Amino acid sequence: MKDRIDTIPGNAYGAAEVGRSPISLAELKQLKVTAGMTLETEGHLRLAGEVLADQTQQIVDQWRSGIIASIPHLTRHSRSLDGQPLPDYLARSNLRFRKWILDTCLRPYDQDWLDYQHEIALRHTRQRKNQVDSVESTAFVPFRDCCAFTAVMNETVKPYLAAKGHSQQQVEQMHQAWCKSIQLQLALWAKTYSIVPSRESQW
Repeated sequence: MKDRIDTIPGNAYGAAEVGRSPISLAELKQLKVTAGMTLETEGHLRLAGEVLADQTQQIVDQWRSGIIASIPHLTRHSRSLDGQPLPDYLARSNLRFRKWILDTCLRPYDQDWLDYQHEIALRHTRQRKNQVDSVESTAFVPFRDCCAFTAVMNETVKPYLAAKGHSQQQVEQMHQAWCKSIQLQLALWAKTYSIVPSRESQW
């Protein structure tokens, strides 16, 4: 990824202002066991990060421009309330999306990672959506859409994992590791969504 991580607008990974996750490290450890994540899985994830590192722009472009842009009920979350494009908001969000790919694969799943998962989830809820970029868009992204779209991300990332000439077995191992991590992250996000006060369901 050519963009310097510390210059991505809105990036707060490891920053003091990021709040503490409501999930403990002990609970995270249990969730990793539940998702079938092992030291071997982590090794496959790191390899995936190396493979995807210079492909994050293409991946996010496919997700955002190639898929989400054709689905109105998803597109609206990066547009103004009257449906107008917000190109600066989308550009900043895309950079953070690209960074998330690398964080998924290359970061240790420690307290900083756990806390930032909570922060990312909050930025999709009524509590923090739009605040980082000071825009007026939808109030939240429904949790059901976050869950359902992971199926698309998991399917479409596989060709990128195969783009560097690794064996079919290695590609499959990287892909399985990726899918386990995404499932783990959804479990963490579910907790965040469940504790954010709201007068209406954010499901």
